[in-house]
Amino acid sequence: MKKYLSVTLKPIFALVAILTLAVFTGCSDDDNNSSVGPDDGDESFAFLFDDMIQAGDSMNLSADSNWLVSGFVFVEEGAALSIEPGAVIRFRPGTGVNASALIIARGGRIWANGTQDNPIIFTAEVDDVNDPSDLGLFDNGLWGGLIILGSATVNTPTGLSQIEGIPSDEIRGEYGGNDDNDNSGSLRYVSIRHGGSEIGAANEINGLTLGGVGRQTVIEYVEIYSNFDDGVEFFGGVPSTRNIAVAFCGDDAFDYDEGFRGNGQFWFAVQHEKVGNRCGEHDGATGDEQGTPFAHPIISNATYIGSGNRSANSDNDYAIIMRDNAGGEYHNSIFYGFQGSGLHVEDKTGEAIEHSRARLEAGDIVFNNNIWYSFGAGNTMNDVFQQEFVRTVMAQQGWTNEMVDPLINSVARLNTGALNPVPSASGPAANAADQPAGAFFQNVSYKGAFQPGSANWLKGWTALDHYGFLQ
Repeated sequence: MKKYLSVTLKPIFALVAILTLAVFTGCSDDDNNSSVGPDDGDESFAFLFDDMIQAGDSMNLSADSNWLVSGFVFVEEGAALSIEPGAVIRFRPGTGVNASALIIARGGRIWANGTQDNPIIFTAEVDDVNDPSDLGLFDNGLWGGLIILGSATVNTPTGLSQIEGIPSDEIRGEYGGNDDNDNSGSLRYVSIRHGGSEIGAANEINGLTLGGVGRQTVIEYVEIYSNFDDGVEFFGGVPSTRNIAVAFCGDDAFDYDEGFRGNGQFWFAVQHEKVGNRCGEHDGATGDEQGTPFAHPIISNATYIGSGNRSANSDNDYAIIMRDNAGGEYHNSIFYGFQGSGLHVEDKTGEAIEHSRARLEAGDIVFNNNIWYSFGAGNTMNDVFQQEFVRTVMAQQGWTNEMVDPLINSVARLNTGALNPVPSASGPAANAADQPAGAFFQNVSYKGAFQPGSANWLKGWTALDHYGFLQ
């Protein structure tokens, strides 16, 4: 049986002591389900426990060690965690107080910069990343997730909040402030797999949680694969993210709340045929829905592929829902293959509670130059946008939204090698003219997350590619 040693290291000893005390040799795996890591033989593991990365510490996780996280591990204020390309970080299983997660606390930083050939992988303890058949699509909730907290603005009454997914009395779970230029580090070519463990009733950890993250933080080429809860959830802040992929998650693909105002480009989501809610669940605030700043992110070149017309499960009712006084924009995007309709804007006119219809009519919700196709409700404008007031505003603003086949091969989502989200070079996705303003957005002339007829940026580094889902 593997032996574990829990240690607490003070800052003065942390950097040296971690490297000398945290590496242990495991014994052979003779007990049922008692192994650490995916192999049956002897192995050495470098353990990460809480209090290992305190203020003033700088820790590096090398690619040639077998890293194993036990419990909630915080990179505390003033500390930095670096992860080498090709590193695999595994997490022990558990729920509630026994869950495992990596949390970058407010004022801490993570530098996880993989490459297309050597991505950084966060995954479950039992995942043998060299064996694509080791875990399946429904093997989720096996650990927690990656949580990054910053000091950017959120619209809660106090300007601060406590992140969901970790105990409410954990002070290092606080986020928010007034520094929208805050920098929590960078994530590049990172794959987050099989997470989402529960810590309480209806309280799970997202694959990637961003709470009050600032605009100086770099997040691009990140995949969340088979998470039990949401793929990515933004709680306020202004992080800008590019080339984000969410695949086969149990709840929403992209969720935002608490006044999120970042930018996004080249977002991709694909749902499982049997589970999953919306690809975009967009809320304005928690509690006081008049809280400012209002949520108003700008997203361009998204491709959202739904679960198809699965009549046995009505959870997938819309591609996108806007509610709780949320605003936001989608440009040059593709929404394809959902059970219900395309866009639902919350309308509670006459009630005390705020609603997103007010944001739509104020010009804070924009859907322009997008393609919508293959909806269970039908493929006419009235089917995709079922609310008359939405269609009225669209006409008044002169938005362009096409109900045409984008020519992507994605219907057989679960068949090996059947998924190809890259549209045909000769199809309608090859033309786009609505480029959002701002230095962040790359000036491209196509709709969706992938350049029609060109290389698929998911290849080489994602679980989707590794497990053989991509054409």
